Amino acid sequence: MRKEKILIVDDEPHIVSFIQAYLEKEGYPTIEAYDGETALMLWREHKPDLIVLDILMPRLDGLEFCQEVRKESEVPIIILSARSEEDDRITGLELGADGYMVKPFSPRELVARIRAVLRRRNEYTEEKGLLVTGPMVIDTKSHQVKVGGEEIALTPMELGVLTALAAHPGQVLAREKIIGLTQGDCYDGYDRNVDTHIKNIRNKIARKAEDWSFIETVYGVGYRFQVKKKT
Repeated sequence: MRKEKILIVDDEPHIVSFIQAYLEKEGYPTIEAYDGETALMLWREHKPDLIVLDILMPRLDGLEFCQEVRKESEVPIIILSARSEEDDRITGLELGADGYMVKPFSPRELVARIRAVLRRRNEYTEEKGLLVTGPMVIDTKSHQVKVGGEEIALTPMELGVLTALAAHPGQVLAREKIIGLTQGDCYDGYDRNVDTHIKNIRNKIARKAEDWSFIETVYGVGYRFQVKKKT
């Protein structure tokens, strides 16, 4: 069985080697880059299945790299950074990252996070079903979401959050419940990440279907999938 290929991007060679050793021990082939421009070139050449990405790098920083990749692909991205401020975490997630881990990090947790993200992505491509609610169609097999026939490009995490909500229409799901449905045991202890993913989903839907709303905020509780035509 083919193991997914992972691109590791960090300007500190010892961190790259450290991550590479753990991933290759688990059977994942890796590609290494030490600056953003080289990483972008290698990503386009090798099309890895997941990217582990540092923020502070020469030539092209991690956030700029993430922006460039998101123009062309929804490949899963996990950010590793020494910057633990909430604004940095939210910025990374708003740019389409699927996870954010702060250095120093546990390599076992990183491997678990990678497994969870890849498993979630593979489940989306293997399931055989559609979720249809009003004008929205979620095809979990082809990783496609359409509203009124217009396709909405979502990252694997965004698709997971939307699918979790759409599979429970009318029910209020707490952030912790959404995390459990999308990440399983791979919980990073930061449930406000859900808010950022939902903000991204809303913004992407609004660009294609501005007359519709799908996710309702229930303040102090969580979120509810409820399709409404805006008046």
